[in-house]
Parts: sequence; structure tokens; C-alpha cells
Amino acid sequence: MIPTTRAETTDDGPARPLIGAGPLAARLGEGVVLLDASVGAHRGAAVRIPGARPFDLDGELSDHASAVPHTMPGTEEFTEALRALGVHDTDTVVVYDAQGVYSSARAWWMLCAMGFDRVAVLDGGLPAWIAAGHPVEPSPAAYDGPRGTFTARPRRGLIVDAGAVTEALADPAAAVLDARTADRYAGTAPEPRPGLRGGHMPGSVSLPFGRLQRDGGVMRPAHELRTVFKAVAGRREQLYFSCGSGVTACVLALGAALAGYRDLAVYDGSWSEWGLPSDRPVATGEAPGAFGPR
Repeated sequence: MIPTTRAETTDDGPARPLIGAGPLAARLGEGVVLLDASVGAHRGAAVRIPGARPFDLDGELSDHASAVPHTMPGTEEFTEALRALGVHDTDTVVVYDAQGVYSSARAWWMLCAMGFDRVAVLDGGLPAWIAAGHPVEPSPAAYDGPRGTFTARPRRGLIVDAGAVTEALADPAAAVLDARTADRYAGTAPEPRPGLRGGHMPGSVSLPFGRLQRDGGVMRPAHELRTVFKAVAGRREQLYFSCGSGVTACVLALGAALAGYRDLAVYDGSWSEWGLPSDRPVATGEAPGAFGPR
């Protein structure tokens, strides 16, 4: 069950998976836990929204025993990581990142997959927060506050493997959408991770995640998102999402949830797994109707 899209917030917590900088600023100090899910060069940014805690997708919140990056940790490991961040089952959580809406969507989807619905993404992330004139403070090295009581309760079907995606590619009721850039999908641009084949899963459709956003990294309104998804998925309501390493696939999941889709799944291994040398099929070239670069 994906969090409802009825309204921006309620007294009990997020009623849809997106919140603006203004509504968030009005709720600071009211029991909202902020998690900074920035990755790569933005990980450990010099400033944070006051009180934010590091949801480290490049660290303990990925399974480093996996051969591919950014895969989900186990239930016990996830529970421990969230407790170490001081998160309780009764908390309201807002996740953001320093790029806009990028890796924060991954944190949101992970929490949903672990049975936690009281979570929303900050629309436009840290840049939108700063542009609106809200305060920031220096980022500490780590969170050192009291532990939480969070308990993961995994939901089946929100995070899926290559076998489930293979079945979806053959299912006329399902659409597999690829969040990478159009040139990576077509196989005309090299993959940033060494050793991967270029191209895409035969039968998948290109939908670069930037198509779901306006300038400034904010998400498009629901009616525009629905139009974008209808253009690539047609009447199919079962949507599967892939990308390079399972991060921007979650931006598509966020956009689809905002657009009203309910039957959603993210391929955890994404192209970092499918693109490895193997007997999994790979196609090249643009797909009919595929979206180009933003």
C-alpha cells in the first residue's frame, strides 16, 4: 500500500509523499524528524536543515555485501540503522537531499518498503529550502542523540529482483520504466560504472527522471505527472521502475504515487545488476515513444 495522495499533511503526519519548504518550516520543532539522504559529492554537505540526521545511502543504509550498489539492507540492519538515527515508529519523518529530489526519493521508498508510511519527501530538497530563505546550520559528522524504537515491517513487492522484472517485461498489464538518460537507455553513452553493457531491457520504456520535475528540482503537479506516465505506460497500471543503481528509479515511484498509481515496484539491482555480463538480454537504440533528455 503506497501512502495516500489526498493532501499535503495532517495532524498525524504526511498524507501524501511530498511536502513543500513552507509547510515543513511551519512544522519544525513539532516532532518532525528530518533525514538527509544526499549521496555522492553531496553526501556530508557543509550545511543542513536544522536538526537533520544523515540517512547514509552510501554507508550503512545500503547492503555492502551485495555485488551492486545501493541495494536494500536486511530487515535487522535497517531497523538498527533507523534506531541509531533516533527514529521511533510514531515519528513523522521528512527526507531530503542536497540535489533537489534525487536520492531522497530512495530513502522514502525504502521506508515505505519497510512498512513505515509517516514519511514524505521535501519538494526541491535543500536548494528549495535555502531559496525560500529558511535557516540552515553547519552539518555535524554524525548523529549522536538518543536511540529510537523503530521496527521494520517489510512489505512484499515494493522492492523486487531481476526475476520479477523479467516476468513484468512479459506481462501486457505491466510497464517497466527506465529512469536513466535516453542516451544511456539507447546504449549510445557509456555507463558510469565499469564493466556494464550498454543499452536497456528489451520491452522497457525510457522515462528519464528529470521529465517529472520542473526547473529547480521540484516535482510536477499531479495532473502533469499523470500525463507523462500515460504517454509511456498507456493504460497499464502496474509499474516497475529501474535506473542505474535503484536510486532515481524511486523518483519515478514518487512521481507515480503522486499521479495516483498504486501498484508500484522498484528493481533494486537495476542496471548495475542487469547490465553485468550475463545471459540477460540487452537491447540498444531508442524505443518508440521514448522520452529524450530533459
